[in-house]
Amino acid sequence: MAPRDEVPAQMSFPWYASAMLAFESLEVIRLRLEKLLVGGDAADHEARLMVSEKVDAMLEAGASLMTGATPASIVDRYREHVAANTKRLSAI
Repeated sequence: MAPRDEVPAQMSFPWYASAMLAFESLEVIRLRLEKLLVGGDAADHEARLMVSEKVDAMLEAGASLMTGATPASIVDRYREHVAANTKRLSAI
C-alpha cells in the first residue's frame, strides 16, 4: 500500500461525510420505527418502501462505482436519499 501522501485525494475515504451519514441515518431509523409501531396500511407501505429503497440504493451505488464514481460521491448520494427520507417522514 502506498504511503498516505501518495494516495490521490479522490481515492481517500470520506470519513467525515460517512460519519454524518451514520448519524443522519439514525433519525430516519427512529422515524420509521415510530411509523411501524403505529401499524396499519401506512406501516405496511413504509416497510415495503424501506426494502425497495435499500435495493435501489445498492444498485445505484454499484452502477456509479462501475462508471468511475468516487467513494465521496457515493456517500453524498446516500446522504441525499437520507435527507429526502427525513423530510418525508417528518412531514405531518
